[in-house]
Amino acid sequence: MLKIKDIEFDKAVLLAPMEDVTDISYRLLCKELGADIVYTEFVNSDGLIRNCQRAHQKMKLLPEERPAGIQIYGHTIESMVEAAGIAQKYEPDVLDINAGCWVKKVSKRGAGSGLLKDPKHFYELVKQVVNVSSVPVTVKTRLGWDHDSINILDIARRIEDAGAVALTLHCRTRSMGHSGQADWSWIDKVKAAISIPVIVNGDVMKADDVKKAFETTSADGVMIARGAIGSPWVFREAKEVILKGKVTTPNTTSERIRICLRHLERHIEYKGLRRAIPSFRKYYAGYLKGMPSSLDVRKKLVLLNDMPAIEETLLKYQYSFGDN
Repeated sequence: MLKIKDIEFDKAVLLAPMEDVTDISYRLLCKELGADIVYTEFVNSDGLIRNCQRAHQKMKLLPEERPAGIQIYGHTIESMVEAAGIAQKYEPDVLDINAGCWVKKVSKRGAGSGLLKDPKHFYELVKQVVNVSSVPVTVKTRLGWDHDSINILDIARRIEDAGAVALTLHCRTRSMGHSGQADWSWIDKVKAAISIPVIVNGDVMKADDVKKAFETTSADGVMIARGAIGSPWVFREAKEVILKGKVTTPNTTSERIRICLRHLERHIEYKGLRRAIPSFRKYYAGYLKGMPSSLDVRKKLVLLNDMPAIEETLLKYQYSFGDN
């Protein structure tokens, strides 16, 4: 059972915060398809303080997507405290601290997973953010900086002592990035060390992975990241597998294309046509994955710049299967 203040879910399945992915359009879609909690893209604390328009846009939440969390990142306590104050104006249900981003330009500066290299500073940063936050504070992190410095048990205790109310653990080290296999065995070790909820993340790519995570670990929730990109129905399928033992809603060509077009419509609504069409192209691979001649249609789609032409191309592809 995942319980964060008034938020409570049994077998919770969450959408991970992902840069350039979890904007309003995608969060709404994943919520409709079964995600229990969704998160914004991660927001740079320095950008918030400088009143960067894009940083503020990332934090806008709609009633339909709640419960929803805002995730912020940064290295200095001062900037994170100030950013936490700004983020609360958008009334998130949860304020999450990003201590897991492995990208060099973030971690090398001491932010994201860079916080793992200085546990005392990490503790103080979380504590100070908790002190100024009127909403529950959670943390997302990794096992350690590298294989030789796995310190998650110490970090988890410090996070709890600092006042965080839940921990999401990506079961890889910073040096692994997305390579290698996530080691879920650390979930039970962390659960034994702390009393706050623990959410497992890493190598959750499909519905069966969600079911396996709940069956083989004591995790209070499962967070899906890359497995949700271009396949938001993974949340619906995960719920069906958990409750019924199998996927019961057919994932047909027409269903995929319907969801894809719905996503694109919302993407345009919130970003505007000029920005939305190019930024949406990364999703086509996921929506069309495993379908015959999908590479050919994707090559056409990435050259199109207006909604009617994209819709026509996708519907024509759909009808070629006799699936309407």
